[in-house]
Amino acid sequence: MEYMVNPLVDLNNTMPFDLRKNLESQNYYLVGNHSGVKLCHWLKQDLQSNGSCYKDRFYGIAAYRCLQVSPALTWCTERCSFCWRSESYAMGSDMSKIVHDDPNEILVEMINGQRKLISGYGGHSNVNRTRWEEANSPIHVAISLSGEPTLYKHLDEFLGICHNMGLSTFLVTNGTQPEVLANLENLPTQLYLTIAGASPKVHSAITRPFDPKKAWNSMLETIDLMPSLNTRKVIRLTLVKGKNMIEPDKYAELFFKSQSHFLEAKGFVSVGDARKNYGYEYMPKLEEIVEFSHDICDNSPNHLEIIDLSSPSNCTLIASEDYTWRKIDFGQK
Repeated sequence: MEYMVNPLVDLNNTMPFDLRKNLESQNYYLVGNHSGVKLCHWLKQDLQSNGSCYKDRFYGIAAYRCLQVSPALTWCTERCSFCWRSESYAMGSDMSKIVHDDPNEILVEMINGQRKLISGYGGHSNVNRTRWEEANSPIHVAISLSGEPTLYKHLDEFLGICHNMGLSTFLVTNGTQPEVLANLENLPTQLYLTIAGASPKVHSAITRPFDPKKAWNSMLETIDLMPSLNTRKVIRLTLVKGKNMIEPDKYAELFFKSQSHFLEAKGFVSVGDARKNYGYEYMPKLEEIVEFSHDICDNSPNHLEIIDLSSPSNCTLIASEDYTWRKIDFGQK
């Protein structure tokens, strides 16, 4: 397959200049016409040995060696009210009018961008030099920064290139493009489906899709598709207090229908532009997350239990059993 390589950004086929400047001022490293990388809070903490995120505790992913990226940085099929990105940054759900960059080019530049973003930590007194050097060679790619990654038409090739380089991948999708997932030859190491409501009304009120009926039906199609996808699978609930912490039995039903391995119940965080929609009072406490997780387990059609939790990330991990393979073995890479 041939790609249009863009060593320089084509300003006629990308994010507007003012938007690019705005994102760069927020420490996004922009890549090509539509992609980007950004240091997450936990990578910075992990570099200084001050703790790591739930992905470390649950799955063995070291935050300081993780790339947080998106190949569709400002494009999405939904405008979730819990998203930290400003709605003014959203370019809509149509990426057909822009140049889609070569997946190899963007991955290389994402890694280069991460190295530039962490360069200042190399001489920091609180940063272990060995850990910083290892951070310059990431081993994991979290395709979860913002936007809907299935809008990028070379996603399949991007995943394949990651795996060929020895990088594990976590792909987070809202499930609105099941046809993309169905046609992936290179499945991610772990596939996440984010669910923000167990019924159409609740889901649409929070995710605010451009096409509410289609978005809900497409998500159901994705759930129906998931049993056929031979990879690790997770249903992610982003829980907003007073909004979607209801109908635990329906969440459990969707989980079992998807035949996913794990269910993560994670509390909403009022940061960025999400603060305009929900203040701190909408952030559930860990004990409330645990209580609702027990409700899901108690109301499930089959056995479920809380197998782990991460207090710093305000998140529980639910499954039918605690699988021996839960943590990824990077010794093979």
